[in-house]
Amino acid sequence: MGITIYLFVLLGKWLDTNYNDGEKLYIIIMTLLGVAISLYAVLKQVNRIKY
Repeated sequence: MGITIYLFVLLGKWLDTNYNDGEKLYIIIMTLLGVAISLYAVLKQVNRIKY
């Protein structure tokens, strides 16, 4: 979970430095996307363990 979020943060930083003028828009979007994907993966694994 942490690795996924970290990779999305790095991607957001890279996008901000290359395509944005000093704003942190991409890092926020990519961090939230990384958290959502990680949460989805964890919930999917928990459901497999449960049943």
